[in-house]
Amino acid sequence: MTETAVYAAGGVVWRIVEGKLRILVIHRTKYRDVTLPKGKVDPGETLAETAVREIREETGIRVSLGVPVGVSRYRMPSSRTKIVHYWAAEATDAAVRTSSFVPNKEVAAIEWVSLKKARKHLSYPVDTEILDEFTRIVDERALPTFPIVVLRHAKARSRDEWDGTDTARPLTPRGRRQSQAIVGPLLAFGVRRIVSSPAERCVRTATPIAQALGQRIVVSAAIGQDAWEEGTADARAVVGERVRARKPVVVVSHGPVLPDIMHELALATGTMRGSYLGSSSALEPAAFSVVHVPVEHPGAGIVAIETHEPQV
Repeated sequence: MTETAVYAAGGVVWRIVEGKLRILVIHRTKYRDVTLPKGKVDPGETLAETAVREIREETGIRVSLGVPVGVSRYRMPSSRTKIVHYWAAEATDAAVRTSSFVPNKEVAAIEWVSLKKARKHLSYPVDTEILDEFTRIVDERALPTFPIVVLRHAKARSRDEWDGTDTARPLTPRGRRQSQAIVGPLLAFGVRRIVSSPAERCVRTATPIAQALGQRIVVSAAIGQDAWEEGTADARAVVGERVRARKPVVVVSHGPVLPDIMHELALATGTMRGSYLGSSSALEPAAFSVVHVPVEHPGAGIVAIETHEPQV
């Protein structure tokens, strides 16, 4: 991030109404325009967290993020550049029913419209460009998607300074901070289940998100580093089960194991292999890659992969 740029995030919020796709646009009070929900990043917040928060603040609807649909850049009156990251975000019927929106000094109204009407009424070309990318994904029949999040454990004590077994190596103080810091970003993508290597550093990395969700951690030796070093790891079994489940999940493992997990995700979804597999698995401690898979047709291939680095 450059010092002169202003960063923001938002989304193309969508739902199916009587079999037809509708997206949510907002009518802003002050600017008298029609745009997509978005807003500036708060201090200490990730872009994904910003998108979820701003969508809720402007529309009253709680969402989880789906596939990324582009980044807009434009010059503000102050001459600073504003950079806005967008995700597709499905509004469930339950979320719409419990919307807390009332007209206010920022947003006069919200409106569910067709893609054609949205393209006609959006006030800014940069919004239309985001809508074009969303439309491309719709045309490919890739929505809705579910995320499989591949997470490398947080910073752990090094082998050189640890006298116990490798499996028992604990997190460092920084690693513990990282495990807390990633809870918000993981929640932004709607993670509901956790699968972890049995290593202490992986389980402890997963503990804060498990506590936030009120979910137990499913421990699998098949993605542990000991099994990987012994040649008995079975990433294929773990990945296959998660793809078949079609539920948002985070899989916590080790640097050497992550390439195998990503490789098996590509195979399980019929995705062409490429250099993206290497970059999305070469993660720093507490970094994660979000693999977006189509719910209806997982075998049609991965729709998108995005990687997020820890801010601690």
